[in-house]
Amino acid sequence: MLLPILLFLVLLPVGAASAQSSTPVVVSDDQVNEVASELFCPECENIPLDVCPSQACADMRLEIRQKLEQGWAKGQIKNYYVERYGDRVLGAPPARGWNWLMYLIPPVAILAAVWIFYKSFLTWKRSTPTADTQSSETQSPPAIADDYIARLEAELKKAKR
Repeated sequence: MLLPILLFLVLLPVGAASAQSSTPVVVSDDQVNEVASELFCPECENIPLDVCPSQACADMRLEIRQKLEQGWAKGQIKNYYVERYGDRVLGAPPARGWNWLMYLIPPVAILAAVWIFYKSFLTWKRSTPTADTQSSETQSPPAIADDYIARLEAELKKAKR
C-alpha cells in the first residue's frame, strides 16, 4: 500500500514538468524586435535587423522568434549571431581591442575642446582693452587736435562767404 503512494509522489513532479515544457511559449513581435533592434543585418549595410526589409532579415527575425520560444535569453541569441557573423552584427561593438578607442576618443575630444575654448576665452578677456586704454588710444595729442580744429574753422569761414 505504501509503494503505490510513494510511486505516485515520485512521478507527480515528472508529469507536471513534462506538461509545462509542452506548453508553447508565446513570443510577441515586441520581444522579437527588442532583440533584433540590437543587431544589424549582415548583408545590408548599416540597417538594424528590426527594420531591414530583406528576406534574409525576415528569416533572421523568425529564427530569433524560434529561439525565444525555446527559452533562449537575449544575450544567448546575440552571442549566437556574433559567432556566425562576427562583431559587425552588433549595434554597439564590445569594448575590447581597438574598439576601446571608439568609447575613449569622443569624451577626450570633448574635454579637449572645452579646455581650448576656456583658454581662448581667458586670452581674449586679457587682450580686450579697457575703457581707460581705449579712450587714451583714440585721443590725439592736444597740439594736433588744436591744429585740426583751427583748419576746420578756417574752411567753414571760407565756405560761409
